[in-house]
Amino acid sequence: MGVSKEEIKHLAELSGLTPSPAELESLGDDLAKILAYFNQLNELDTTDVEPTFQVYEMENVWRADEIVAFEAKREDLLALAPESKDNQIKVPKVL
Repeated sequence: MGVSKEEIKHLAELSGLTPSPAELESLGDDLAKILAYFNQLNELDTTDVEPTFQVYEMENVWRADEIVAFEAKREDLLALAPESKDNQIKVPKVL
């Protein structure tokens, strides 16, 4: 199965690449080899092979959600702010 120059140019354009004419030839050869390899894989008999979604025995490590008491008081935190008003931290306007 050959890959036409128009297909290679289209793939290059989709990829945001601008290959030279020499690179187009090289890409054509590389793509032909890749497609030939995939065709070899299509010939394998995989009727009794289970699909593999994960090759390593990995699983999520869960931890318990625990609320940790925070020792600071509102007044202490407001004292750290450069400016506060009405028991809130005052910040510059964003909009």
